[in-house]
Amino acid sequence: MTGSASAFFLISLEWATDYRESHRWIIALLPMGGFLIGWTYYKIGQNSLKGNNLLLDELNAHKSPIPLRMTPLVLFGTILTHFFGGSAGREGTAVQMGGSLSDQLTKWLGLNRENRRLTLIGGVAGGFSSVFGTPLAGAIFALEWMHTGKFRPQSLFPAFWAALVADWTCELLWGVGHTEYFIPEIAAHSFTNLLWIIPAGIAFGLSGRFFAECTHFFSKLFSKTFSYPPLRPVIGGLVIAGIVWISDSTTYIGLGIPRIVEAFEQPLPWYDWLAKTGLTGFTLGAGFKGGEVTPLFFTGATLGNALSSLIPLPLALLAGMGFVGVFSGATNTPMACTVMGMELFGWEAGVFLALACGIAYVFSGKGSIYSSQDLGWKKAWFY
Repeated sequence: MTGSASAFFLISLEWATDYRESHRWIIALLPMGGFLIGWTYYKIGQNSLKGNNLLLDELNAHKSPIPLRMTPLVLFGTILTHFFGGSAGREGTAVQMGGSLSDQLTKWLGLNRENRRLTLIGGVAGGFSSVFGTPLAGAIFALEWMHTGKFRPQSLFPAFWAALVADWTCELLWGVGHTEYFIPEIAAHSFTNLLWIIPAGIAFGLSGRFFAECTHFFSKLFSKTFSYPPLRPVIGGLVIAGIVWISDSTTYIGLGIPRIVEAFEQPLPWYDWLAKTGLTGFTLGAGFKGGEVTPLFFTGATLGNALSSLIPLPLALLAGMGFVGVFSGATNTPMACTVMGMELFGWEAGVFLALACGIAYVFSGKGSIYSSQDLGWKKAWFY
């Protein structure tokens, strides 16, 4: 179910993106799309508003079933967000669909608490894996994400099989492909080169922390300023559409995958990562739907690209380190991010990726893009 749902979602998302880019005037209607999303959630989606945080709550507390309506609501909201020009991702949508659909088995089969947990973990792993084509990372992410610092190895095997089947279903059955990234040159594992990972990792961790705090800041700002929820994405849509019109560029809206690919190939403006962070935080804070992970990839890859002018490591390697490093810092999932990097870029880059993810994780602080995430332990003495 999760793989098929993700395939439909990815095909729809590609259509929405292509249509928007060939009919850019439609971005002027972003406030209207925002109202549709806000009004729909206000009327029938109150119990689904927490999104990924609701899944985290249920994985750890088991208070109530995940509503089935979460799947069509987040699918509808994310497609509209991208169709009209919001800056958001896709992982959150796939994970919510996977969790919502898998939890229906709990009711139908009468599963107990522990089996329900495994089913939810499988849904999360399948959603993540099928969107990015990374089954190993999907399985580890589901376990690491739900209870950081208290990894449950006994759950890894069923999570991996769920992730693998979802990935096969999406890619082999429905023919949905994934973006490929290349790191043509891996630096030698010399002491000097490994030492340069430290400042890069710190930068990635601080960037991940800034991304999370930016998203939370705008969410609180809109909630305090506008008491009527459907109005929040309307105002947010007006501002975003205005920014796109003034800048005459769509580089920083949508998923931003073309820019991510460019970050591995050529030098880019240093401020790309900052612009994407701000627009994504504003979009999601205003109440539009979508994930944070692909924007985190954008932020990390372009930050690594910018650091290549200061750090004597290959540009593509730094972009790849940032790609997973910022993600690690913002989500507190260094193991999943390391494995994901090796699945996407090749195992040869593993040492650089692992160190970048670990350092970013430590220096990102106590926060996360997921407010319900249980950190599980203290990262370092200075936090």
